[in-house]
Amino acid sequence: MKQSIKKSIFVSSLLLAGTLTIVGIGSFAAEKASDSKDAAVERTRQQIKMLDDLYKTVVVLITEHYMKDLSTVPVAATASKALFAEMKKKGWHEVRLLGLTDVLIKQENKPSDEFEQAAAKKLLAGEPAPEEVVEKGGKRYLRVATGIPVVMEKCVMCHANFKGNKGNIGALSYTVPVVE
Repeated sequence: MKQSIKKSIFVSSLLLAGTLTIVGIGSFAAEKASDSKDAAVERTRQQIKMLDDLYKTVVVLITEHYMKDLSTVPVAATASKALFAEMKKKGWHEVRLLGLTDVLIKQENKPSDEFEQAAAKKLLAGEPAPEEVVEKGGKRYLRVATGIPVVMEKCVMCHANFKGNKGNIGALSYTVPVVE
C-alpha cells in the first residue's frame, strides 16, 4: 500500500475517532449514585467505555471504507456481530447489536429482555445510556446500553427510514463481568 494511502487512512481514522468522542457516541451520561462509590463497578464502567469507543469506531471505519452500495449491505453489522460472538466465545463479555428502528432487517436484533426494551425506549427518547448491576451464578455483571446514532450519509443505506434523522438507529447492549 502506498505511503500516502496509509497516511490518509490513518488521518481519517483519527478524525472519525475524534468525531465519535466529541458527539458522545462512546460517552455514558448515566451513573447511578448507588454504584458511584463501588470501585469495581467504576473500573468495569471504564472498560465498557473503551469497548464502546472501539466497537463503534470499527463500525464507522467499515462503513466508510467498505460500504459502496446496497450490494455490500450489511457489512458493518455482519462483521461486528462476528466480532461480538468471538468475544463471548472466549469468555470476555457479551455485547449485542440492537436495532431501534421500526424496520429490522433481522429479528435477532430486536431488544430481547426487560433491560434492553427499557434501554431502547430511553435511547430513542434521547435519554442517557441506562445501566444496571446484575448477579448471575454468584458473579456480578454490569449491563449498559449505548446508542448508535446516524453519523454519516452511508448509515441510511441500511436504515432508509432514518434519512435526515440524527437520532439513535441502534444500540449496543453490554453484559460485562464486574472487574473485582
